[in-house]
Amino acid sequence: MTDQDFHPGLTPGHLGAPVLEPEGRPPGAPRPHSDAPDPHRRRNGLACALTALSLVAVFGGIGLTGYTWFQQQRKPPAAADYNGQGNGSVQVSVPEGAGLSQIASALVRNGVVASSLAFTRAAKGSAAAAGRIQPGTYTLKLKMSAAAALAVLVDPANANGLTIPEGWRGYQIFTAIDKKLNLPAGTTQKTAQDQAAELGLPDFANGSPEGYLFPARYAITDGTTALDLLKQMVERAGKEFSRDDANVVAQNLGQSLYGLVTVASMVQGEADNNEDMGKVARVIYNRLAKGMPLQLDSTINYALGRSTLNTTVTDTKLDSPYNTYLHPGLPPSPISNPGRQAIMAALDPTPGDWVYFVTVKPGDTRFTDSFDVQQRNVAEFNAVRAAKPSDAASGSAPATPSAAAPTAAGTAP
Repeated sequence: MTDQDFHPGLTPGHLGAPVLEPEGRPPGAPRPHSDAPDPHRRRNGLACALTALSLVAVFGGIGLTGYTWFQQQRKPPAAADYNGQGNGSVQVSVPEGAGLSQIASALVRNGVVASSLAFTRAAKGSAAAAGRIQPGTYTLKLKMSAAAALAVLVDPANANGLTIPEGWRGYQIFTAIDKKLNLPAGTTQKTAQDQAAELGLPDFANGSPEGYLFPARYAITDGTTALDLLKQMVERAGKEFSRDDANVVAQNLGQSLYGLVTVASMVQGEADNNEDMGKVARVIYNRLAKGMPLQLDSTINYALGRSTLNTTVTDTKLDSPYNTYLHPGLPPSPISNPGRQAIMAALDPTPGDWVYFVTVKPGDTRFTDSFDVQQRNVAEFNAVRAAKPSDAASGSAPATPSAAAPTAAGTAP
């Protein structure tokens, strides 16, 4: 009989089944006890754990020290800087278009600040400095702090420069240069005539700088001469007129490059605001394309050396090549020195069919391709001027509204 027969329904491992003893131990023998832990082994394990912790601490400390050193290396280095307002006096020129790095280098070179880094950091950290350092010559002190030097440079009142407004004529610019450089009257004009070959003018200008004395702000130093300023102006104008393949654009518009400069000068003299410049340029090109006389009052004003809103019928009969009422086409030369907006308008006129315009009152310039509409607009212009002579509106009438009535006046610089 087997064990299974002796214990029916119970198999080894089931609940209630007899426990199978491992082989080699007689039934009923006591279970063997595990050996007691070795005290020597316990001490060795504790020592290993302590050693591991010590190594972790050591290497952790080294790692922390290394990380701290690395972070310190990532911090921007301290910039050399002076303290206070400085002493003595020195002049530093800031040319047109100079960036912070160029200005900083000039300050270091002249002993004003201790380092370029200190100045550029001060400027970049100052919202007031953004775009506010104007070209000119500044009187600063030696060994100034970067912040103190910056405070002088951001104040436009400290810039000893010469500002040429847009649309000024050559004689106005010559007079302004004489006055700024404390020269006898007529000195700059004589310089422009006698040293025309040194100005850098294009050959087609025939030695006349009119149209090429670019309006901007120019730095003045103790050593600045009239010739220096004239050359800077001509150079700036040359850059402006070389934009956007100006030669190609001029040809597409049926003009020479000099003709484009002339158009820009008339746009500057006629437009009431920058927004209308493209339309004024289009009227000029449209009239030239149709063979119509330009009939611009600004050209008569140039011929007479005046600036007025009153152009009479007698004025329109003036015997001058600049009288665009009598002579078709462009005048012989530019009539002013145009700014960037006028130049861009001449390069890229606004699309349209207009051939007339008149500024009835400031901000209200009306463009049309109808002569009848132009007559009504001019009549309104004259009525506005008659009602408020002190508030005379600027305007222009490229077509004479009637043979007996004064034309609407053009704007002139």
